[in-house]
Amino acid sequence: MNETLEWTVEAESAKERIDKYVKECLTEDYSRSQIQLWIEEGHVVVNGAPVKSNYKLAQGDLVSVTIPEPSTVELVPEDIPLDVYFEDSDVIVVNKPRGMVVHPAPGHSSGTLVNALMYHCKDLSGINGELRPGIVHRIDKDTSGLLMAAKNDKAHASLAAQLKDHSVTRKYFALVHGNVVHDQGTVDAPIGRDPHDRKMFTVTERNSKTAVTHFQVVERFGDYTLLELKLETGRTHQIRVHMKFIEHPLVGDPMYGRSKGIKMNGQALHAAVLGFVHPSSGEYKEFNAPIPGDMEELLISLRNR
Repeated sequence: MNETLEWTVEAESAKERIDKYVKECLTEDYSRSQIQLWIEEGHVVVNGAPVKSNYKLAQGDLVSVTIPEPSTVELVPEDIPLDVYFEDSDVIVVNKPRGMVVHPAPGHSSGTLVNALMYHCKDLSGINGELRPGIVHRIDKDTSGLLMAAKNDKAHASLAAQLKDHSVTRKYFALVHGNVVHDQGTVDAPIGRDPHDRKMFTVTERNSKTAVTHFQVVERFGDYTLLELKLETGRTHQIRVHMKFIEHPLVGDPMYGRSKGIKMNGQALHAAVLGFVHPSSGEYKEFNAPIPGDMEELLISLRNR
């Protein structure tokens, strides 16, 4: 299934070349020549019509990009150890380590969770195309925790429907900067592309989607707080953007965090709880993965200060 992305051109991007604009918009690192080829092949349209690479944008233009599946990347099963929490003929649940990319993309054709799953499973659903077999949802490369993958198309459709109607239980632990004064609360703020840096996301009313994150304080360390977060929606970078929005960015977040304070290799965010209705049995299943060692060491050091 090819992914289609859309953006409405803001005033500050008017008169910019379409190929430059699309390159800046994409979170993956595609080359300018690759984007120019897509434009030639009609994968990039402005206001529904094909354009040339040197087309100059106007404010209000609707840019649509359909990213074609790369034909040159051959997915190779790789014998990478997996921390499997559950597996049957329909679903596999794994605890992804921080630093592992979920599926192949430019610059990451090997060493991904998909490469490991292909070696381990042999049977994965094909709904998301040949580069993302079995993948129903994602977590960021530098976020650790539980992820489910589907082994057949029926299971994939069931799990995807549950994600869409927000019935999947997803709880995260996050260490954030600052003292969160409220014991619990909800961030209900729409998320869209940041017009000033289109690789990032931000809270905005323009070209955005509803995003809701519930939080509860687990432990306070004065200038840091450990939160449990429950996702109601699953937008890209949702927790990271919402925590920045309430001025409590994640520790170690390279995009939305702070340069000062304690350091960590990647954001201190862990997908700890995952619950869903099994596609075949109809039984509710829930899994818990403990906070990983590097994040736990950070918490211990804060307690012992």
